[in-house]
Amino acid sequence: MRLLHRSQDGDQWLLVKDRSGQVCVEHRTADARHRVELGAFLNDESPPRREFMRLLGTLVDDGLAGPETT
Repeated sequence: MRLLHRSQDGDQWLLVKDRSGQVCVEHRTADARHRVELGAFLNDESPPRREFMRLLGTLVDDGLAGPETT
C-alpha cells in the first residue's frame, strides 16, 4: 500500500493491491473507504491522479533515456 495523496480535509488516496494481486486506488474518508478500479482512476483529472502520475515519473531516470520513438 502506498499513499498517493492526502487532502486538506484528511481524505487519503492509496495505491493498494488486493489478495488476488489486483491493483486499485482506495479512497479513505473519516467515515468510509471505497476502492476504485485503476483504469477509472486514471481517467480522472483530480489532484490524487496528478500525484500518481508524478510518482510514476519518478520511476524513469531521465539520464538513461534514449532517443524518443514514435
